[in-house]
Amino acid sequence: MLAQGLPIPANREAAERMRRAALRFGATPAITAIVAGQPSLGLTHDELERFLARDGIRKVSARDLGAAILRGWDGATTVAAALTLCREAGVHVFATGGIGGVHRDSPFDESADLIELARTNAVVVCSGAKSILDLPATLERLETLGITVAGFGTEELPGFFTAETGLRVSLRVDSVDEIVQVYDVERRFRRPGALVIAVPPPAHAALTRSEVDEAVGAAIADAQRQSISGSALTPFLLSAIDRATNGRSLSANIALLEENASIAARVAVTLAKGT
Repeated sequence: MLAQGLPIPANREAAERMRRAALRFGATPAITAIVAGQPSLGLTHDELERFLARDGIRKVSARDLGAAILRGWDGATTVAAALTLCREAGVHVFATGGIGGVHRDSPFDESADLIELARTNAVVVCSGAKSILDLPATLERLETLGITVAGFGTEELPGFFTAETGLRVSLRVDSVDEIVQVYDVERRFRRPGALVIAVPPPAHAALTRSEVDEAVGAAIADAQRQSISGSALTPFLLSAIDRATNGRSLSANIALLEENASIAARVAVTLAKGT
C-alpha cells in the first residue's frame, strides 16, 4: 500500500493523476483522512468528492487526531497526521507535495510535520518543503532532528515549485533501488525517523528560482497587509502565487504530485517484493 496526502489545493485532476500513477506501477494508493471520526487509509468516490469540495472539512494535524475521532469530524490530514496514521497501520511509503517546515520571519514557528518525520520510520517522497517557508532553516531543522534527506537525481534541495534553491543535501540517490537500500540500512539500525526523498518538479513544469522568490515575496507582503495568519495563511499564499504566475504554479503542483506518486509507488512495490 502507498499512502497519499490529499492534494493541496484541493484538485480533482491532481488526485486522479496521483491515483493513476500509483496504479500504473502496481501499488495500491490510499488517501489518508479522518472520515466522520474514523481514521482512514483510502476514501470512497463519494468521500473523495466531499473532501475535494472542502465543505465542512477540517485541517487535522497529529495533535488534532484525538479530538477529530472523539467529535466525529471529517478531517484532511497534514503530513504530521498522515504519518501518524501510517505508523499505526504499518504503511512504510507516503507521497505528498511538499512537507512543512520553519516559517519565514518566525524562527519559533515550525510545522509539526518535522516532529512526526523525526519519529516515524517511513519513506516520504516529496518535492522538498513548500516554497513559502524558510528553506535554509527548514533544512537545518531536518538535520538537527536526524532526518535523512536524499535528493532524487539531485544534490540540491528542491523548492517545491522549483528545482533550484542553492541548498545542498547530504545524500543523492539516482534510482528506486538505491532508495530501498538506504531505507533498509536505516531500518537495520532501528532509526526512528523518516527517509525523505526530495524530488525536483518535472522540468517541463518547474518554475525558475527567481520567479518563485518574486511571487512568494509578493504573496507574503500581501498577506501581511491583510493581516492573514494561522491556518488561513497557506491557502492564501498558494492562491496568490498561482495568480502571480498565471496558473503555472498550479500546473507545477499537479505535475510534481504525479511524479512523486510514481516514484513512491515504485518504492512501495520494491519494498513489498523484498519482505
